[in-house]
Amino acid sequence: MKQYLFTIILTAAITFTLTAVVWRLSLRFKLYPGIRERDVHKTPTPRLGGVAIFLGIAAAFGVSAANPFFSTIWMPPQAMWSILAAALLIAVIGVVDDLWDLDWMIKLGAQFLAAGVITIGGGLQILSLPFGDMLVFSSWLSITMTMFAIVIVMNAVNFIDGLDGLVAGVCLISNGVFFAYSYIVTRDTGASSFFNLSTFLAAVLIGACLGFLPMNWSPAKIFMGDSGALVLGLLMATSAISLTGQLDPSVIDPERIGRSGLLGAFIPILLPLLVVLLPLLDFGLAVLRRMSAGRSPFSPDRKHLHHRMLDLGHRDRDAVLIFYAWTAVISLAVLLMYVGAREDWPGQYLPGVGFGVVGIAACLVITLNPTRSRKKAGAAASESTAAPDQNTVEP
Repeated sequence: MKQYLFTIILTAAITFTLTAVVWRLSLRFKLYPGIRERDVHKTPTPRLGGVAIFLGIAAAFGVSAANPFFSTIWMPPQAMWSILAAALLIAVIGVVDDLWDLDWMIKLGAQFLAAGVITIGGGLQILSLPFGDMLVFSSWLSITMTMFAIVIVMNAVNFIDGLDGLVAGVCLISNGVFFAYSYIVTRDTGASSFFNLSTFLAAVLIGACLGFLPMNWSPAKIFMGDSGALVLGLLMATSAISLTGQLDPSVIDPERIGRSGLLGAFIPILLPLLVVLLPLLDFGLAVLRRMSAGRSPFSPDRKHLHHRMLDLGHRDRDAVLIFYAWTAVISLAVLLMYVGAREDWPGQYLPGVGFGVVGIAACLVITLNPTRSRKKAGAAASESTAAPDQNTVEP
């Protein structure tokens, strides 16, 4: 655990330092685009934070290569090199898009190419769905499924990048929960070493988000842009696939996993999905909305979930905190169900269910409450002919 904590602190420190450097260089050379119609911010802001995020991640990879504790994830090294190469490709494409707006077909092609580098070049594929007996698919089906999974998660994370600190915070919470889950699962499999690719990637992502968030918090000095959001999504998908996609249920002791057969069967599938539930939901709704209107699924609009939160009456910072709460409640509830079953808590998975029910109810109240508040405020403003609140972002 100490080595993972060291990795988190190191990645955070490097990312924070590089973010400050990229911010200053961007301001000096005016490397920022103008305000777009769908943007919430009103001041031109650098979008090259993804450069700092990628370099911080690359530095963590380099240090791990020289760290004997992480020697197992570098033997053989092609998986690590393929992940770095794919992340570099996405970072470069993201930077070009952030500066000059690439055609969506070019971006999508680059994303599939990066996914292919990891899937075919690195050998990281969804070989099984870990419930019941191990299900092994044909090689091409595994490759195709893995590539689509990576591309979908990449775009899902990128789609929610619309408010200060939103992606960095959501990814920080998601990877924190997944880090705990992967560490526990590795222990449950009886592995001789707790150092594995999935947990390492989760630790690196935690550090990168921690290092970037201070300068991305509202009011943000710098945005991560596509180069940052797509890289985070790429590594999150890779982390989940490297653990659950290749997990053989036969090596897990049911007595250590937990007493609930249903829970033990579906948690390895559910938790990696639920930690990115909000991004996936936003991505799915956006694709359906745009395709039903006869538009490209990647054409921009102002109808994402975070835009709808603003339309309900939330300030941008409040909307971000509510997204944090939803992410934490959903992912922690499932993690508590898993831990409660494997540790034989009273009620086993019921404490996790109870936490989820109470948490979701609280999130719903907080999410929906500003609707009434805004209407009352609007009525009062009309009667008093007072000036509108300058801090409220209007649709």
